Amino acid sequence: MKMRAALLAATLLATPAIAQDNLRIGVEAGPTSLDPHFASLITNIAFSRHVFQPLMEQDHQQNLRPAIATAMRVIDDTTWEVTLDPRARFHDGAPVTAEDIAFTIGRAGDVPNSPSSFRYATRPIAAVEAVNPTTVRIRTHQPTPLLPNFLALVMIVSKKHGEGATTADYNAGRAMVGTGPFRHVSWQPGSPVVMERNPDFAGGAPAFARVEFRPIVNPGARVAALQAGDVDLIEIVPPDHFARLRTDQRFATAESPSNRLIFLTLDSDRETSPHVRAKDGGPIANPLRDARVRRALSLAINREALVSRIMQGQALAAGDLGPPGYFGTSPDLTPPPFDLEQARRLMAEAGLPNGFAVQVNGPNDRFPNDEQIVQAIAQMWTRLGLTTTVETRTRSVWLSEAAQLKYSVNLAGFSPNPEILGMLETQIHSWNPQLGLGTANRGRFSNPEIDAIIQRARTTIDNEQRRALTQQATRMALRDQTALVPLYFQVNTWAMRRGITYVARTDEMTLAFSAGRSR
Repeated sequence: MKMRAALLAATLLATPAIAQDNLRIGVEAGPTSLDPHFASLITNIAFSRHVFQPLMEQDHQQNLRPAIATAMRVIDDTTWEVTLDPRARFHDGAPVTAEDIAFTIGRAGDVPNSPSSFRYATRPIAAVEAVNPTTVRIRTHQPTPLLPNFLALVMIVSKKHGEGATTADYNAGRAMVGTGPFRHVSWQPGSPVVMERNPDFAGGAPAFARVEFRPIVNPGARVAALQAGDVDLIEIVPPDHFARLRTDQRFATAESPSNRLIFLTLDSDRETSPHVRAKDGGPIANPLRDARVRRALSLAINREALVSRIMQGQALAAGDLGPPGYFGTSPDLTPPPFDLEQARRLMAEAGLPNGFAVQVNGPNDRFPNDEQIVQAIAQMWTRLGLTTTVETRTRSVWLSEAAQLKYSVNLAGFSPNPEILGMLETQIHSWNPQLGLGTANRGRFSNPEIDAIIQRARTTIDNEQRRALTQQATRMALRDQTALVPLYFQVNTWAMRRGITYVARTDEMTLAFSAGRSR
């Protein structure tokens, strides 16, 4: 009897310690695939970073730091030398070699059925050469200053385990052999992702031995799960809940300005646009092609009201493509003022003093308070004289319809990586799939002069010259042309039970190795 009591006491004492070594994270969505090269989506990349590593990785402020490589330096305009960390080992104990790097780069941009390819990151690369066991040279077709940042999102996989492996093999766990701080345990679509700490990881050991990512789509339900003790940490906390959790002694919070710009795309290409009509409902030539109209629409938006009322302070009004301090931003590109009279004058100059009818589209489950933002903008435009309607869609439908150019005006979000040039290349440059530019330009804005500056910037290795070109292109795109309408930068938020810490990130990623224990 005494022995049984002693065993019971030991078990009771051990249970809290075991529980404390597990971390349950409530996330908005799980990965669409475990294949680290299947989709260039922030969510997928975040999950991949636990099991795999890139050459150089981005820290919580998206500054590059060593990962599999200890250094990546320019030899000449088209040659980068990569020094591999000799301590880096795959989960099977094998060292990382130049063959693994070359195999990864060959595979990453060529995964069948990829909905969002990594080809933009691998297309510039002409060759990967081994200099010695720990030195690799990467040669590019042309100067590519952002190559280290591109490759920071490309996870290195084992050639031994990845050669011949399909996306299905990764999803089943058979090919999930990386160098990362965690090892894969289990996953099924729609179910939690479970990982365990990699005891042989060359970097610092994660604070928790076992991690479970639980997808909880509804933000209110994530908060409820945290309050009920069902999870320990949650991401993307709704503004009203965040304010309450911040003052609740049972919980802790973390927040960081985001690099994600929330903006409106405007159909500035088609002669007639699907959701633009005369006020009587009849057809009308697309007024969004006129830069004066686009500027008027921007001036008619009260950004400070969006930030203070709808986002409850969890946003920063935007006038540039990146937040202050980001490489390539311009101090003079401040948020456009709310100026309804100037907006009306511009509409009159464009021959539309009485406005027109337009539908504003957007998601209702992608960004914090996205549907409310769409509604508010539509209401603001009615004061300009427009007749507005609103239609929002779930994330999957919205993404598909936006890609098919079914919208005239659309609420969107995008993060540069990590220079403003990343926004210019994808959102502002004319749509050009051959060059891999303008790939997310849903308004199909096009200006040859701006295109030429962007193309010069993307091949300029010198930082100061590239910065100046980036600023020039951005000023022309936003101040002169209103290629898109910047609204605000999100503030990324996390909440956790007391005793847990989280290093808030600008890139929105929720990473288990960014979590720790408070002292």
